[in-house]
Amino acid sequence: MSMIHVVAVITANPGMRQGVLEKFNANTSAVHAEDGCIEYGAVIDVDDVGSFQTKLGKDTFLVIEKWENLERLTAHAASEHMKAYATATKSLIANRIIHVLSST
Repeated sequence: MSMIHVVAVITANPGMRQGVLEKFNANTSAVHAEDGCIEYGAVIDVDDVGSFQTKLGKDTFLVIEKWENLERLTAHAASEHMKAYATATKSLIANRIIHVLSST
């Protein structure tokens, strides 16, 4: 299978985005060290872009990921550091939508 792209839409409980991002950023080096990780990072809205932007909002951020293949992504999802991150952020997150995509 080809490279896997992931776009995760994470919405924190009101006012909790920074707390989730702090835990996310603390976990990033462990993810980058995983076999097959090509890209993994969080992004937020850019201010003052203009009218063509659809903003995520103050409580939402995206996680942009690229993995060598689905097997590597599956191993990532089952890793101990991701389980710990999920536990640490569970009470801070209102909603999480994960899109797993492949190139056309």
